[in-house]
Amino acid sequence: MATIKHFEDIISWQKARELNKMLGELIDSGKFKYNYKLIAQIESSCGSIMDNIAEGFERSGNREFLQFLYISKGSCGEFRSQLYRAFDRNLLTQEEFDIFYARAMEIIVMLQGLIDYLESSDLKGVKLKKQKLSVAQLVNT
Repeated sequence: MATIKHFEDIISWQKARELNKMLGELIDSGKFKYNYKLIAQIESSCGSIMDNIAEGFERSGNREFLQFLYISKGSCGEFRSQLYRAFDRNLLTQEEFDIFYARAMEIIVMLQGLIDYLESSDLKGVKLKKQKLSVAQLVNT
């Protein structure tokens, strides 16, 4: 696996960004009418998917990154639940529901793959490398 230097390089983040854009376009079209609470909740959970990937990555340690990946995965589940709420209120067509649901599931599979990789990897992240380097520098001075 190639070294990822920026969270924007993470495919699941890119897919979550696309999902947010699609949701924004749907909401901006007036599809959700005046259901402001559902708009806020579904936008928040959808945005949380990509935001937690970014925040976890920027923490520079695999343990924290994993924690945020799990939160991102949870947000993806919350988003799917809200899709059902929107569908049950006839705010989404079956086709729209299916498209959003499939995209969310694709992201969950990618997140789980990244989680599995990081949990089995010996890599510990930049933060731990810096800590080890600092300790080594102190011992050698």
